[in-house]
Amino acid sequence: MTDGTMAAMRECYRIRQAPYYLETGDEVAVFEAAYAARLPVMLKGPTGCGKTRFVEHMAYRLDRPLVTVACHEDLFASDLIGRYLLKRDETVWEDGPLTRAVRMGAICYLDEVVEARKDTTVVIHPLTDNRRTLAIDKTGEVLIAHPDFVLVISYNPGYQSVLKDLKQSTRQRFIAMDFDYPAPDLETEIVSREGEIDRETAAKLVTLAGKIRNIREHGLTEGAGTRLLIYAARLIRLHVPVREACRSAVCLPLTDDERLQETLGDLIDDLF
Repeated sequence: MTDGTMAAMRECYRIRQAPYYLETGDEVAVFEAAYAARLPVMLKGPTGCGKTRFVEHMAYRLDRPLVTVACHEDLFASDLIGRYLLKRDETVWEDGPLTRAVRMGAICYLDEVVEARKDTTVVIHPLTDNRRTLAIDKTGEVLIAHPDFVLVISYNPGYQSVLKDLKQSTRQRFIAMDFDYPAPDLETEIVSREGEIDRETAAKLVTLAGKIRNIREHGLTEGAGTRLLIYAARLIRLHVPVREACRSAVCLPLTDDERLQETLGDLIDDLF
C-alpha cells in the first residue's frame, strides 16, 4: 500500500467535527494516559450511557482515525482480518477493519465485543501485549502494528452470562474504565443539548429514566439509556405528543411485556 493510499484511508476514517461529549469524571485524562502508553482499553457500562460517543470524542481529541466494528454472534475472524475476493476474474486480498486499523495507526473500537464468537476474539490477543502483532494466516503475513494503533473494546456487564462474558485471558489484557448513566444534572444538559429541547422537559425525561432504572428488578433487563431520552426529546421537538414520544422512544424499545408497559405508561402520566 502506497503512502498516498494510506493517507487517503486515514482521512476516510477521521472524525471531522467534534462530537458533543460531557465529561462525568476523569475518563478523558485516563484514556489520554492509556493512549500515550499505547495500552488497550476496555469500556464497561450499560447500553446507551455514552461509551461509543466517548470513543468518538477521544479519537477527535487525539486526532486519530477511528475504525468501529459492531460485534455480533456471526462475526468471524475473517470479518476482522480480511479475506480473498473475486474481482474482475481475479482473486485479490481485501483487508478487514482490524487489519486496516493496524496498518494505518487508527483507534480500532470493537463495540459490544462479548457478542462476537469466542474464537474470533482470540485473534486480538497478540495486539494487546508487547508483541503488538496481527497474524494473517491466509497470506502468511505477520503485521507489526503501526506505532499509533490502539485497541478499544466495550461491553455491557448487565448482559453477562456463562455464554456471554469475556474470558479472563482476554479481560486481563486491557485497562478497564467504568461507565454509567450521568448524574441527573449532567444528563439533563446532554438531553437538552442533543435533543434540542428546553431544560425543563429534558429534566422530566431524565426523572422518568431514573424511575425506570429503579424498577429494573421487576422484570426489565435494563434501564432507559441516555440515547433513548435523546430520541424522545427529538420526537417532542418535532411536535409528537409527549406521552406518545416517550412510549415510542423509551417504553416500547425496553420491553414487550404488557404489564410492564402499563407500569411505564403510569410513570409517564405521573410526570407529564
